[in-house]
Amino acid sequence: MHKEIVKQLFKFKKVPVSLERVICAAICTAFPIILGFLLNRPKYGMWASIGGFTYMYVANEPYAQRIKKMFLVAIAITFCSTLGLVLSDHPWFAILVVGIIGSVSTFIFGILSIRGPAALFFIMTFTMTIGIKMDSSSIPIFALYVLAGSLFSWLVSMVGYFRNPHGPEIKRVNKLYSNLFQFANSIGKTDLTRVKSNVVNSLKDTEEILTTGYVKWKISPVFNRLYLLNEYANKMFLKMLELDENNKLPDEIIFIIEELQKQIDLQSDKKVVIKNIDKGVYPEYDKLLEIIYDIESIMNIPLEYIGNSIEITKPSLPMIIRKSIDKNSIVFRNSLRYGVILMVSAFVAYKLDIPKTYWIVLSCASVMYGSTIMTTFHRSIQRSIGTIFGVGVAMCIGYLNPQSYFIAVFNMILTILTEFLIAKNYALATIFFTPNAILIAEASSNAYTTANLASARMINIVIGSAIGLIGTYLIGRKSASSRLNGLMVKTLHGQAKMIFALGKSGEEKNINILKQKIEIDFDNFNLAYNTALGEIPNDEKKLEMMWPIVYGLERINYLLAQCSASEEKINISNKQLEYIVFVYESMANNIELGTKMDYREIEISNGIESLCKEINSLQEYIFRINN
Repeated sequence: MHKEIVKQLFKFKKVPVSLERVICAAICTAFPIILGFLLNRPKYGMWASIGGFTYMYVANEPYAQRIKKMFLVAIAITFCSTLGLVLSDHPWFAILVVGIIGSVSTFIFGILSIRGPAALFFIMTFTMTIGIKMDSSSIPIFALYVLAGSLFSWLVSMVGYFRNPHGPEIKRVNKLYSNLFQFANSIGKTDLTRVKSNVVNSLKDTEEILTTGYVKWKISPVFNRLYLLNEYANKMFLKMLELDENNKLPDEIIFIIEELQKQIDLQSDKKVVIKNIDKGVYPEYDKLLEIIYDIESIMNIPLEYIGNSIEITKPSLPMIIRKSIDKNSIVFRNSLRYGVILMVSAFVAYKLDIPKTYWIVLSCASVMYGSTIMTTFHRSIQRSIGTIFGVGVAMCIGYLNPQSYFIAVFNMILTILTEFLIAKNYALATIFFTPNAILIAEASSNAYTTANLASARMINIVIGSAIGLIGTYLIGRKSASSRLNGLMVKTLHGQAKMIFALGKSGEEKNINILKQKIEIDFDNFNLAYNTALGEIPNDEKKLEMMWPIVYGLERINYLLAQCSASEEKINISNKQLEYIVFVYESMANNIELGTKMDYREIEISNGIESLCKEINSLQEYIFRINN
C-alpha cells in the first residue's frame, strides 16, 4: 500500500506534450519582459508578463469556444491582479475576496466542465499584487499593462486557428472512430462493458466539443461534415449494440471498419476507398454495412455539396446553474469547501510575520486542486519536495545575478521546462516553477534577496500545503460517499421521466429539457463516484460493485439521447411504458429506503431492444449491491 502511494507520487506519466503549447507559453511570459527592456521600461514589462498567465488556460477546446473563454480569462486575470492592489491596505476584505474568487471560479469551471487550472492563476495574480505597495494613481497604468499582456496571450492562443480552424474537433472525431473500431474488434472476444463505456464516453466528448464549437451564424462545410460523421458514428454504434455480443464480427467487416478508421483524414483531399461487400453476403450485417458505406460517402463528397441545415441546441446556462446549486451537488460543495479553506489560509498568512506570505494561499489553492483527499495528499508532498529542489535552482540562478535580457531568457527556459513536465509529474514541474516565480518576484522588487525569497517560499509552501491537506481531510473526506445513493436516486427518477416523455404523446415539448436534466444529474453522480474512490476511508468493495451501475446509467443516458433525436421516439404500448417507469421507481425507492429489491424483467420490445437490455442489466447490478 505505502509502496504504491510512493510509486504514484513519482510516476512519470506518458502524456503527449504539445510543442506549440510549450513554445507559446514561453513567448507569452517572456515577450513582455523583453519588450520592456527594449523600450527601457523594465517595470512595465514585468507588469505585462503577469498577463502571460492567461495562456495557461488553453485546452483542447474548439476555437469558437476558446476565443470567448480566453478573452474572459484575460479580463479576469486583469481584474484579480488590480483588485489585489486596491485591497492591499484592507486585509480583512482581501481574506473574504480570495475565498469568493476561489469558490466562484471553481464552481463555474466545474458546472461547465471547462478544462484548465480553474481558480489557481486568478488566486495567484490576486495574492501576488496584495503585497505590492503602489501609489493609487499608478494602479490604472498597472491594469492597462496587465490587460495588454493578457490580450497578447489571448491572441497567441488563437494562432492555430489560421492553420487548422477545426483542429480540436477533427482530433476528437478521429479518436471516436478509433474507439468504434476497437469495439467492433472486441465483439465476441472479451467482456464489452469497458469497451462500450469507452465508446459512450468518446461519443459524449465528441458531441460536447461539436456543441461548444457550433456557431449559429457561421456556415462551415468542414464542421457540417464533422457533425454528419458524428451522427453516423452514433448510428453505427447503435447498430453494433443490436448484434449478438457472443458472435464475433466477420473478419472482412472488421477489416473495412479498420480501413475506414485509418483513412479518416479531414485535412487531405485524398478519397477514402474501402472494400465493397455485396448485399446478402452477410445478411445479418447488411444494415451495418449500409451505415459504413454512408460514412465513406460523407468523407468523399466535395465540401461544396455538404448541407448547411445543421442546427444544434445548446444547454441552458441558467438551468445548469440552478441544478448545480444543490446540497447534493459535488461541484457546489467542493466550491464552498475550496473558498472556506482558502480564507483560512489567507487569515493565517495575514497573521504570520513572514516575507511573501501570498505563497501560503497559493500553495493551499494548488494542493486543493485535486478533487479527493488522496490527490490533495499527493500534490502536497510533490509540491513540498519539488520546492526544496526548486529553491536550490533559484539559489544557483541568484548567484549568476541575471540582468536585463537574461531575466527573459531564464524565464523562457524555466517556463518551457514547466510546461513540458506539468502533466507528466507535478513534483518535477515544481522544481522549475519555483525558481521562475522567485525570479519574477525578485525582478519586480528589491525588498528581498534571492536567499530571503527562497527561504520564505519554502516555509510558506509547507504551511500552505498543510492547511490545504488538513482542511480537505476535515471537511471533505467523506463528502462524496455519503451522497452517492441520493444522486443515484435522482438520476433514476430523471431517466424514468425521460422514458415516459419519449413514449407518451403530447410530452414532446419537455424532451429537450429532460434530456439536459438527466445529463446534469448523471454528471453529478459520476463526479461523486470518482471523488469517492479517492476518499479516506472508503468502502472499496461497495464502490467496486457500483462501477457497473455508473456505466449502466451512462449507457442508458446515451440511448435515451439517441431516442430523443429519432422521429419514432419510443413506440410501445402504454402498459409496457408504465411497467418500465414502475421498475425505475421501484429501484429508486429501494435504494432510497435501503430495502431489498425484487428483480422485474422487462420484456424486450421492438425498436428499443438495446434500452430494454441495459435496463435489465442495471436491475441486476443494483440487485447485487442492494440485497
